[in-house]
Formats: sequence, structure tokens, C-alpha cells
Amino acid sequence: MFLGVNIDHVATLRNARGTIYPSPLEAALLAETAGADLITMHLREDRRHIKDDDVFAVKNAISTRLNLEMALTEEMLNNALSVKPDDVCIVPEKRQEITTEGGLDVCANKAMIAEFVQTLTSAGIRVSLFIDPDFEQIQAAYEVNAPVIELHTGAYADARGEQQKDELHRIEQAAAFANQSSLIVNAGHGLNIHNVAPIARIGTIRELNIGHALIAQSIFLGLHKSIEQMKDAIFQARLSATCANTNQILNTQ
Repeated sequence: MFLGVNIDHVATLRNARGTIYPSPLEAALLAETAGADLITMHLREDRRHIKDDDVFAVKNAISTRLNLEMALTEEMLNNALSVKPDDVCIVPEKRQEITTEGGLDVCANKAMIAEFVQTLTSAGIRVSLFIDPDFEQIQAAYEVNAPVIELHTGAYADARGEQQKDELHRIEQAAAFANQSSLIVNAGHGLNIHNVAPIARIGTIRELNIGHALIAQSIFLGLHKSIEQMKDAIFQARLSATCANTNQILNTQ
């Protein structure tokens, strides 16, 4: 399973004082050395954290993939075509929200999303749609020819007890449904060292994108150790799921 490290909140800290540090570029390079499989950045319309120059600087410096999150707007489409990241993840965006509050409504915006997918794909950029774990939205993602979806795990991360189990089951079912349609399935939002394991055990999910928890934990551990800790938690969860599946197969023989 791949880990995408979102470095947005390094820029949030920088912008809080209007300085040139801490540097998102430095964070991206450090994340790579710590084992990040890709770097994720969200260039929001209001530029509240990541700036245009940050995106170009990171794209030109990293050796892993750049996953650029962006809103469904012509401005962001043109930016993506200029930067040419490896991946673009189209996300819903509201000016007043603190962070992304839900999945993209593909069903209600199929024509526009299909046009964006075609334009970005033609430019050699792989497109992902950030959606809720909902069968109708997954089907719509398939119909607009998006090769990848990223399941919104926010409801799972915010829930507790039986409700969290229900949300986990919903994600498992959604990932399985998408996998049947040959969609690549990623996931992210609200994941941290305490809740990541059950998501990491879902074999049909290929990549997790995590940001806020890693940057927050880095205050106490340092960014390198924070990423290493997350990578190990994901690896151990994946390993336990593989062993459990193997034992189940052996027991049925």
C-alpha cells in the first residue's frame, strides 16, 4: 500500500507568520527520504496554504509522484495543465470550510467532470475523483472514465464504536464495488496512527493520503519519524490482513 504525504499544513504554519519557513519544498523532500510514496498538495482557490510557486517548486524537485488536489474550476484545470503533475485529484471546495467536508458530487456534475477527465488524461495526467463511499457516485465515476477514485474516510474517522464499524463496512463495500469495475481505489481524510489500521487492512485499497495527522505528530516526533511510524502501522495492518486471508484459505482446504 502506498502512502501519500500531504504537506499543506506546513504551508499553513508558514503563512501564519508571513515568513518563508517552514518550507513545503523541504517538507516534501524530507517526506521522500522518510518513505513517502508520493507527495500530495491541495492548491485551493483562496490559496490559504499552498501557493502556486510551491506546486511548481515541489514538482520540479521530487523524485516520487506529485498528486495535486484541485477544485472543479477552469482556473485549476489550467493550473494543472501548466504544472503537469503525475496525478490530479478533483475535490469539492467551499471557501468557508476549514477542510474538505465531503465527497465530490459526480452524479450532479457528470458532463463537466467527464470533460475535465478527458482533458487531463489527454495531457498525460492520471485523474482521481474524491468521493464518498457511495455506490451511485462510484458508478458515475466509472461512467466519466475516471481511472481512480479516492474514498472519503472522514465519516469513519469522526465516528466511534458501532457507528465507526458501520462506516468501515461501508468503505469496504464501496472499495469492493469499485474494484469490480476495475477502478483503482485510494482513500483518505481524517486518518491517523490510531484509526488507520482497519482501513489499511482493506485489500482493495491501494493508496492512503494523509496530511494533518502526520504534520501534527511531527511537532512531537519530527516529520521523518512521524512518517516512518505511519508507514510501519500501515505495513503491519496489511501484513496481518494477508496472514489472516492465508490462514482462512488453508483452513478451508
